[in-house]
Amino acid sequence: MSGLRIAILSPTPEYEEDWSHIQADYTRLLGDSAAFIDWTKADDFSDFDLVTPLLAWGYPRDCPRWFALLDRLEAEKIRVSNPVSILRWNSDKAYLAELDAAGIASVPTILSPLLDRVALEDARKTFNVETLVVKPPISGGADGTFRLERDDIVPASVAGQRMMIQPYLPNIAEEGEYSLFYFAGVFSHSILKRPAKGDFRVQEQYGGQEEAVTAPEDALTLAQRALTATSEITKTGTLAYARVDILRDGDGVFRLMELELIEPSLFLRFAPDAGAAFAKALVTGV
Repeated sequence: MSGLRIAILSPTPEYEEDWSHIQADYTRLLGDSAAFIDWTKADDFSDFDLVTPLLAWGYPRDCPRWFALLDRLEAEKIRVSNPVSILRWNSDKAYLAELDAAGIASVPTILSPLLDRVALEDARKTFNVETLVVKPPISGGADGTFRLERDDIVPASVAGQRMMIQPYLPNIAEEGEYSLFYFAGVFSHSILKRPAKGDFRVQEQYGGQEEAVTAPEDALTLAQRALTATSEITKTGTLAYARVDILRDGDGVFRLMELELIEPSLFLRFAPDAGAAFAKALVTGV
């Protein structure tokens, strides 16, 4: 597609989630100009004109290595999409508090420095709910994410850890979670993701399913406001790619769940142009 040589950071061979279908999408769109490089072994970028972390799945499992890589990309002034400053900011979901302070309706969140039963009970009182969701602030693919009822013990794998606590919003199972996709700042397509029966995680590896939908107008408005606020907070321009995950709460209000600006699944099979706008945004810059 272009004369650019593109390094696409990808998972380690041990990473359990299948990414071959996404690799096939990027190969179809970018051709021989793209090479897939294990992000943990990405030591020399001298042969590449552009680096993108679009498949750097699993980076939350080795945060020191991830942030060291970002520092090196920045120090060596390597062209990266999206910019390193955005990647660093988006790595920790504490960014939700900044967006909330900027007036972006988000899923209510408490950042607990040390997760224990006291923190959970305090959160239940604050949110006035029985059921909570806890997740690491640096995470992906629902790793370390749990739904907890009042009688549940704190899972050993996250006890005492820095964790996000949120109210469980039943609409995740009843309606689902919307994902809206933007390439070079332009809306491309949207999907609705639903968890498997009895679960709350919408990811495919947990049985979640997705379908193409027309994004509700209020969801489109919230997504655009979130991206505008992100640009203002981070002092960055238009991004090559962005995924905005949105959920409707019990009062019918759309709330931001996450901004995916690092390594989102883009579900290009649902894009009207099969991903052409994405490929153009990636290689030409914005």
